[in-house]
Amino acid sequence: MLLRRLRTVGKCLHAAGAICFAVMAYVWFTLPDVRPLQTTDPTETAFMRLRAYEARTTGRKLRMVQRWVNYDRIAPSLTRAVRLAEDAAFWEHEGLDYGEMRAALQTGWARFAFRGASTITQQLAKNLYLSPSRNPLRKIAEVFLTRRLEAELSKERIFELYLNLIEWGDGIWGAEAAARTYFGVSAYQLSDEQSALLAGAIINPRIYSPARPNARLLRRQQIILRRMAATRPQGP
Repeated sequence: MLLRRLRTVGKCLHAAGAICFAVMAYVWFTLPDVRPLQTTDPTETAFMRLRAYEARTTGRKLRMVQRWVNYDRIAPSLTRAVRLAEDAAFWEHEGLDYGEMRAALQTGWARFAFRGASTITQQLAKNLYLSPSRNPLRKIAEVFLTRRLEAELSKERIFELYLNLIEWGDGIWGAEAAARTYFGVSAYQLSDEQSALLAGAIINPRIYSPARPNARLLRRQQIILRRMAATRPQGP
């Protein structure tokens, strides 16, 4: 009797493993090819399309403000501020923060699925190709896309894409549009204080506006400025 039960359990585990493998394989082989991003600047992202859909369904006029700039035309103060605010180990890891993922998984799969992207590359993958949905299948796709981006693109290119495509307010996309909209300067001319304010707003750019910073955003700005003062510049 016990042997029969063990065989049944073994068959169930085998079937579950086969299903899991099939799902993983399906996700992997249906992911987009990221190699064109090596030389081509994308004109839109999944998040841009989502905001356009939201505007249409609510009857609002769609605004789209974006100006692409090369990585070397973005102030080093902004790249530092964003890295320290979002992904301090960006230049060292390979796209995934395994320590963060392990901590999340220890609290349960549901907790892992509902945590936000923990690295800049993960956020880029989500913004470019995925929805804000946090179901487990989307999270798997995010992880696979992150590995593809890191394998095919340089770190500098990943950061350049991220800084040009990130949402920085209602209809404001990228560092150049944000710098000119909020401060009247180019992304290359941003000061430490302005950079820290922009970096602090990334947590929720549709709520935390650098044009009208609330107390929480100002606190985040000061934290980022202290981190900038305490660390040496990294990256190219």
